[in-house]
Amino acid sequence: MTARVGLVVNPTAGKGRGTTAGREAHARLRTLGLDVADLSAPTLAQATDRARAAAVAGLDAVVVVGGDGIVHLGANVVAGTDVPLGIVAAGTGNDIARTLGLPRADVAASVEAIGRALRGTPRRVDAVRVGPPGTSAREWYVGVLSCGLDAAVNARANGYTWPRGESRYVRALLAEVGRYRPFGYRVTYDGQVWESGSPVVAVANCGWFGGGVRIAPDARVDDGLLDVVVAGPLARPGVLRVLPSVYRGTHLAHPAVQVLRARSVRVEPVAALGAPPPPAFADGERVGPLPLQLDVVPGALRVLA
Repeated sequence: MTARVGLVVNPTAGKGRGTTAGREAHARLRTLGLDVADLSAPTLAQATDRARAAAVAGLDAVVVVGGDGIVHLGANVVAGTDVPLGIVAAGTGNDIARTLGLPRADVAASVEAIGRALRGTPRRVDAVRVGPPGTSAREWYVGVLSCGLDAAVNARANGYTWPRGESRYVRALLAEVGRYRPFGYRVTYDGQVWESGSPVVAVANCGWFGGGVRIAPDARVDDGLLDVVVAGPLARPGVLRVLPSVYRGTHLAHPAVQVLRARSVRVEPVAALGAPPPPAFADGERVGPLPLQLDVVPGALRVLA
């Protein structure tokens, strides 16, 4: 019986190369003898709805083409189900594909890996459920959630129309560092509490975010634990000293930086300790303001890897 695969493409991924990558992926998947249903839509919200409806109707896999944002969409369609997720990494960051050891910016190799996994056994990895405490509203993420300086940079850059490309993030980083004062946090992790004024709280299921930044070098996507990276107290001079080391993954050696490991995490703002933290982003997508409750679900996502 022919396997039926739903395909979702982010046309804006990879600086506009997503459409081309999507066409190639579609053709190569059909060459494998798969029945491919294109579920792409003008917006990611519409694509999510189409993919969910198709998954309920019966799919053997969902394949996404793009960066971490489209993987985030795919996870929110299939996490907690038996439908596996295939990834054709065609974005600018591709941190989740990097974590899973999948090909990046190589459609042919990505589709070949998907074909092999469909013939074998998909890999089970952890996913994280996140939402406001005391409510049933939850969404999934796979990589890293952050509600610190990098999230403020992301939000600011998304509001810029100039310059184009990655230069927007450089402009946003300079602006946010220039106005920085510590954010006030309380982190409750498996019943323990950490509080401080800090530039960042990052709750990591994967080691990388931001296009190769090693925020949590020891994080594992299948160990049933979250690596919560915190740093504080740190004023602006300390942030300027630590920031370059984050890109190399050597920031954990700084005495103000800690990694808290837990299965359940709550992050709350504390006005007495600093400025209001920015809204959180996960897998590069906006999740919303604090407080947030996060719980890792071991093996919640089946990946064609």
